[in-house]
Amino acid sequence: MTRTVRTRRPVQVAALGAAALLALSACSSSDDSDSAKSGSSASASTKISGDITVFAAASLKESFTTLGKDFEKAHPGTKVTFSFGGSDSLAASITGGAPADVFASASPKTMKIVTDAKDNATAPATFVRNQLEIATLPGNPDKVASLKDLTDKDLKVVLCDKTVPCGAAAEKALTASKLKLTPVSYEEDVKSALNKVVLKEADAAVVYKTDVKAAGDKVEGVEFPESADAINDYPIALLKESKNTGTAKAFMALVQSAEGQRVLTAAGFLQP
Repeated sequence: MTRTVRTRRPVQVAALGAAALLALSACSSSDDSDSAKSGSSASASTKISGDITVFAAASLKESFTTLGKDFEKAHPGTKVTFSFGGSDSLAASITGGAPADVFASASPKTMKIVTDAKDNATAPATFVRNQLEIATLPGNPDKVASLKDLTDKDLKVVLCDKTVPCGAAAEKALTASKLKLTPVSYEEDVKSALNKVVLKEADAAVVYKTDVKAAGDKVEGVEFPESADAINDYPIALLKESKNTGTAKAFMALVQSAEGQRVLTAAGFLQP
């Protein structure tokens, strides 16, 4: 009996050693597997899905519509709904309780309406800039060559309302140039101002370069040096009442990504 125990002890030790090695190996394998599962689980937990509503300045319409389609294609099961308009009106809607996930404004001043009301969930970040340009009738029949030319009383000129970023920028450029201009109308947003020229209801309008570019051959653009003193920064922020923050943040990330910047700069926007 004693002899049997002595004979088997080394075998038992060896077996125990082998078992320990196998256990360590299995444990390591299990750790790797668990790690992989954890990564997979994390990836699944950050899956982008559902609907979001984005309030955005009217001048962003073409580029954001493109980015919205790109976003939905990259994330099946998502839907991006846009509300475009004058940044001041959009800000007022947000502070008034309108449901939205993201706000992209055409100026820090209009974004401040939202941040002062503490309706933002993230600090606003500038994602692009925009510069003014004069939109004239195709072929520029009135030979508009400068901002000063718009003061001609025979010209029907349209401006954005002064409460709208494009109107505030135009006012800033006119003031810096010591020019006084009485437009035939003040429009609620930049698209409305541009449309007056497209419909030949006005001879010229002060709008953004991006809007002139988006209009193609429906208008002709005239650059003026004073616009360099009135460039608008465009901030974007997640809103406090967002019901789908993960998807909203993912859309904001696309806007600020290299891909998003390519779309925006192709539309005529300036880098932040």
